[in-house]
Amino acid sequence: MKIGKRAEYGLRAVINLGIAGELDRARVTASDLAACDNLPLKFVEQIMGDLRAAGYVDTKRGRFGGYFIAKPLNEISIGELVRFLDGPLAPISCASQTAYQPCSCADEAHCGLRMIMIDVRNAISRILDRYTLADVVGVTLRKIRRNNASHFFMQDTTAPAEATRPADPADPAEGFLAGLLEDGK
Repeated sequence: MKIGKRAEYGLRAVINLGIAGELDRARVTASDLAACDNLPLKFVEQIMGDLRAAGYVDTKRGRFGGYFIAKPLNEISIGELVRFLDGPLAPISCASQTAYQPCSCADEAHCGLRMIMIDVRNAISRILDRYTLADVVGVTLRKIRRNNASHFFMQDTTAPAEATRPADPADPAEGFLAGLLEDGK
């Protein structure tokens, strides 16, 4: 499964809203959300409008206005957000629970490709549905603090922090599950 830019940017924005909230920044402008991860502002505004219409975020107008998470972080699963932003999790439509479409296979009930793709869908779903926005925000902030790193919303200025990259970006030790295990969850 590969999520699209809409889901990637939406997840980044919502996670950053959660981080900002945990850092006592009540509301965040779309321009700050875009600047935080070098995202296109117009696309972020569009995504945030959709997230607002769906009840995930809300806004307050005015001088100190901006976006904020509309419900408790622990009530928003990452899987729920991915499905909202990007659609079904299944890699192929005949393995989807929510957007099933028959494939061209002559015997779908005994199709090896479909069976393995159902397992892939189930594995992805179990992981994404297991974790909430609160989990991701918490693990992210703990890792930032443990590494004495900085985040856009920890700074007094609106300039983005110096980006850091792991030596091996695919190292399992850099993953979310490793961050949870470090914290004994």
